[in-house]
Amino acid sequence: MPLRRLLPFLLPFVLFACGPEPDPTTAAAPEATEPPAASGAAAFRANPQPVAEREVATLAVGQPAPDFRLMGVDGRYRTLADYAGAEALLLVFTANHCPTAQAYEQRLIDYTADYRDRGVQVVAISPNSPLGLLYNELGYTDLGDEYDEMIVRHRDAGYNFPYLYDGDDHAASLRYGPVATPHVFLFDADRRLAYTGRLDKVERPGTANAEDLRAATDAVLAGRTPPEPTTKTFGCSTKWAWKTAYKQQVEEEWLAQDVDLQPLDLAAAEDLLANDSDKLRLINFWATWCGPCVQEYPDFLITHRMYGDRAFGFVSVTMDNPDRGPAALKFLQKVHSPVPNYHWTGADKYALIEAVDPAWNGALPYTVLLAPGGEVVWRQQGTVDFLDLRRAIVEHELLGRYF
Repeated sequence: MPLRRLLPFLLPFVLFACGPEPDPTTAAAPEATEPPAASGAAAFRANPQPVAEREVATLAVGQPAPDFRLMGVDGRYRTLADYAGAEALLLVFTANHCPTAQAYEQRLIDYTADYRDRGVQVVAISPNSPLGLLYNELGYTDLGDEYDEMIVRHRDAGYNFPYLYDGDDHAASLRYGPVATPHVFLFDADRRLAYTGRLDKVERPGTANAEDLRAATDAVLAGRTPPEPTTKTFGCSTKWAWKTAYKQQVEEEWLAQDVDLQPLDLAAAEDLLANDSDKLRLINFWATWCGPCVQEYPDFLITHRMYGDRAFGFVSVTMDNPDRGPAALKFLQKVHSPVPNYHWTGADKYALIEAVDPAWNGALPYTVLLAPGGEVVWRQQGTVDFLDLRRAIVEHELLGRYF
């Protein structure tokens, strides 16, 4: 029978991974991280550009609101005129990654709900350029400041206000001049700036309720001048696109670190699993012959760079045969993996599998996140949903999203 006639019968048996599907009783269910299928969002492609360094002045109280045209997470461009009917307009410059911004998220959601029926329109804008953001600045978050990641944050955090992207060239942000995230700008009905600064004085959630912003809003709606029209704002500095010199230095320091591969026997593996440290330990078991393993491996290194300055460390264990050590080291050098890298050299792979997790079916890749003392925090048979993993890391009590 010709091969083309056999294809419909053969296709169901083609394997796309190095082992069976993850066991749903032991593997974390992957979360959907794809943006919504809105046609505009799907068609829009963010394109962060270098921007020449310049002085950025913060808009002064009494000045008119500068116009803007920015893409929202719903796939639609928004302008100042879209909100012309509001009695007051609050623009909040914020960011996915910033721990201070995350600390104020719920207060901003509550403020929006409380003031919507009083004619206040809230609009959030992310001013940050991904070009100016370091991996280690993502140590308090599961998401960076890319446009696609803004879509995820808006959806999963339940934002009840538009969220606009200004990371390509800071077209709007340069005219408003946010110094940090979050930084609020409250405009009256004539779109004159009435208040700029913080939401309130206390960052940690549960300790304040945007009192400064609420007082200013109440005054504006009553036709009065806010009691304190300008306040300072504390948070992560705006990531302007010209802030790249330090990023280049950090990258050079990362690439200068040595990459090596150490042998691992059963006793040493049991020590790794016991995690006699004060940090979370992420261990990935992989092999050079496993396609999904090598494809996802760079994301483990990004995860390490995100959280490595905190109570977290990444360890890799290759399950290549003992004579494949040079090939495994070559791969690790290619992707530049200057973390503890181990090569299983024991005679019995099944002894290691049982020691790691009796429920592990033996397929690669396999990944486990351990708390101090060896408690399993998270595990995955098969490829990893990195959003799910990073949430497990950042939301663990040893780390957390806030200062």
